[in-house]
Amino acid sequence: MQTPKELKPALWGAAGGAVVLAFLGFTWGGWVTAGSANAAAEKDANQAVVEALGAICVHQFNNQAGVSSSLAALKDLASYKQATFIEEGGWATMPGSDEPVNGVARNCAGKLAAAS
Repeated sequence: MQTPKELKPALWGAAGGAVVLAFLGFTWGGWVTAGSANAAAEKDANQAVVEALGAICVHQFNNQAGVSSSLAALKDLASYKQATFIEEGGWATMPGSDEPVNGVARNCAGKLAAAS
């Protein structure tokens, strides 16, 4: 089968246009691959879990005996040591779990330190 020579420039133009369209779509158009979309969705889901469990941590902290002295001790610490204080106090460990969920102590400490 012979391809008419008038058709070749149109085919090359279509192929070049497809390449340019794909390049522009992925760089400026906001297109993403399935892998990066899944990674972004997983990151968002993990952040939502940390936020929800952070609220439980704050509740556990506020329902302890001597909450005002613990809160004063937390606020006296440097910000990078506050998450460790929360973890060691056991407030970031959720009921039914043996160890704290990653990120919950930092979220909880931030919420408690910001509270007046």
